[in-house]
Amino acid sequence: MPIISRLDRVMAERKISVNELSRLIEISPVNISRMRRGHIKAVRFSTMERICDVLDCQPGDLFEYIAEEDVTMPIAYTPKARSKKPKKAEEGGAELKAEAATN
Repeated sequence: MPIISRLDRVMAERKISVNELSRLIEISPVNISRMRRGHIKAVRFSTMERICDVLDCQPGDLFEYIAEEDVTMPIAYTPKARSKKPKKAEEGGAELKAEAATN
């Protein structure tokens, strides 16, 4: 994601909490937290205007653009697949019982 939210940095510089900002701009703390983490797809201009008014900042202070080639993506974590234990005849159902009977 080449656009990075810097809302958390601006809030820290202004020493304002999520709950206080939420109360002042009349937006839920959950939505502010999502914006701080960059888990949003869009921001209304009216919301941005209220945030900038309360934090005394410019929209450019809240977001930063990083070119795609400058972004270093972390290696994705993929958990190891668990090996499946063979089912016992009493747990395995009809297939295992039939197989056991033929052997």
